[in-house]
Amino acid sequence: MLAGYLFVAPDFLGLLVFVGLPMLLALTMGFFDVNGFGQLSFVGLTNYQKMLADQVFWRCLGVTLTYMVLLVPSLYVSGLGLALLVQRSNRFNTVMRAMFFAPQMVSLVVIGLVWLLLSSDKVGLLPRLLAMVGITGISLLGSPNVALYTTLVVTVWFLMGFYMLIFIGGLQDIPREYYEAAEIDGAGRIQSFWNITLPLLRPTSFFVLLISLVASVAGSQAFDLIYVMTKGGPANATSVLIFYVYQQAFQYSAFGYAAAMASIVVVLLLLATAVLFLMTRGGRFNYE
Repeated sequence: MLAGYLFVAPDFLGLLVFVGLPMLLALTMGFFDVNGFGQLSFVGLTNYQKMLADQVFWRCLGVTLTYMVLLVPSLYVSGLGLALLVQRSNRFNTVMRAMFFAPQMVSLVVIGLVWLLLSSDKVGLLPRLLAMVGITGISLLGSPNVALYTTLVVTVWFLMGFYMLIFIGGLQDIPREYYEAAEIDGAGRIQSFWNITLPLLRPTSFFVLLISLVASVAGSQAFDLIYVMTKGGPANATSVLIFYVYQQAFQYSAFGYAAAMASIVVVLLLLATAVLFLMTRGGRFNYE
């Protein structure tokens, strides 16, 4: 027993020092007025009261919820769809897997800059292609009604190869005998998918939904691409909560207020994760 605790101790201490204590410090800072220059004063719930009256905060919260609700199912469907297309082991599928995963090997900043150029009004390739099919007058990154969806498309394009590999691992764990038995019984591909593939992908599906949920609320994709492509604009249409926290902390030096909002991000993640657990029963889907 003692040997087991000794093996676990280094990881536990690392998590405590580099994750636990910073999180506790950040939560504590939410009750103080901190400007980053050594001045620290206790203000109680003032920062949280400020949030209630901050219209930009509520706007960013709405954007975050929209971003999460659209991104999580999009990543699930695209990742699983690609995995089903290239799950067989052959040279063509190996090349396709590498192509879909290739964006993961490029910096998000570079990805954002490339898509910024592609989406730029008048000179970008995407507006020109849209104009060729008769769609004009739409600013992909300059319109408050379109900018968020543009960043969502880029995010899905960037991440779907990563989730594809996770699903391929789950698909390869399903014994082929199940499909052969279903084929003998006269089941088609669609029936096999609903009655064999999806039920046996429950643990993989739960893992994908969980990590995509975290990525949509507090992941680097939710910050880096938005920072490079739109900087939260236009009119805060793409300003997710994590980006607004960054602005308050590092542009306005309101570290106490930023820490209070960061605690809200944590609460949002916990609530969303709890809902996911209840809906999926911790990875045990009910298909009846």
